[in-house]
Amino acid sequence: MALFEVRKKSQLMDVRISVLGGDGIGPEVTAESVKVLDAIAGRFGHEFTYITGIVGGCAIDAVGTALPDDTMNIVLGSDAVLFGAVGGPKWDDPLAKVRPEDGILQLRKRLGLFANLRPCKVYPQLIDSSPLRPERLVDVDFIMVRELTGGLYFGKPKRRWENSRGRRAVDTLAYSEKEIERVVRIAFELARDRKKRVHSIDKMNVMESSRLWREVATEVGVEYPDVELIHMLADTAAMQLITNPVIFDVIVAENLFGDILSDEAAVIGGSLGMLPSASVSSLPPKHGRRRRGGKPALYEPIHGSAPGIAGKSLANPMASILSGAMLLRLSLGLNAEAEAIENGVDSILSEGYRTGDIASNGERPLTTSQVGDMIAGLVMG
Repeated sequence: MALFEVRKKSQLMDVRISVLGGDGIGPEVTAESVKVLDAIAGRFGHEFTYITGIVGGCAIDAVGTALPDDTMNIVLGSDAVLFGAVGGPKWDDPLAKVRPEDGILQLRKRLGLFANLRPCKVYPQLIDSSPLRPERLVDVDFIMVRELTGGLYFGKPKRRWENSRGRRAVDTLAYSEKEIERVVRIAFELARDRKKRVHSIDKMNVMESSRLWREVATEVGVEYPDVELIHMLADTAAMQLITNPVIFDVIVAENLFGDILSDEAAVIGGSLGMLPSASVSSLPPKHGRRRRGGKPALYEPIHGSAPGIAGKSLANPMASILSGAMLLRLSLGLNAEAEAIENGVDSILSEGYRTGDIASNGERPLTTSQVGDMIAGLVMG
């Protein structure tokens, strides 16, 4: 089985993009993203080279590891990574030494991708798809910045044991000043280009790590006098996301709080199939192109592999397509190109086209490939 293949499209700007479709619907939705990126290349005169590698469960089946060396090597030679999804029931053995999710975790760690950016935008056309009351969703448009490589998920000691008094376990929530400073700074930089408001999330009333988090966030905030800094306890933030989400612009949180709150925020818009994400180690100056030779950022829809609908062309590819728009803007500095994709998504929603996850009763949903075709056509003009 070939581990990768190379394919080129268009003419001018030379860009290398690793495409790691992964498992389940991952290859289907990334294929539509590539289709739309090809349309962008054709319209704006760029050259995009796609290098396709295996990752996750399909890589375990092929070579016994979730992130093969060949895949890692092509990633390191790329300007950006377009990722699908990994996992599925086939690899759910809790005793397995290797799991599909190891692939994405290793990628984040080895690329130093310490900040996960998740936009949460409520499209007016889909406001009735949300579980929240419509009046709570007007003008909701914020971005969650989650610290991705520290905290409970990576702190040591992390172990489980048993003694005469029974079973015990420990996880360690540890952060350094540097880890906090760098992710908070990304939040402030993003806020400068938005509504100039940062909510920093912690539990400083009970946790030493949160007291350090609040202290460092306050110090960084002094450097951004044009941006309002609001400290908020995590439980209050969870409540406000449901009762008054419009107050948020940029939210920044440590790994565990960010994980939980970003998943809560994901349901606000009505479907996981609409939400893109980026995992980055920096923001380029004014979103200029990343210097080749550095480590690339990774772009992926927030949904999982959905093996139950894999291969049936039922998946919503818009989150993956919008992840491609984030790739153009954040890694390549191609703002007009990114806007063309975002406008294309907005247009098909305004015209009433839907996939199954956002269709109302009686509506006939489009297939995965039909959505990609329509957005690509709109991008081409």
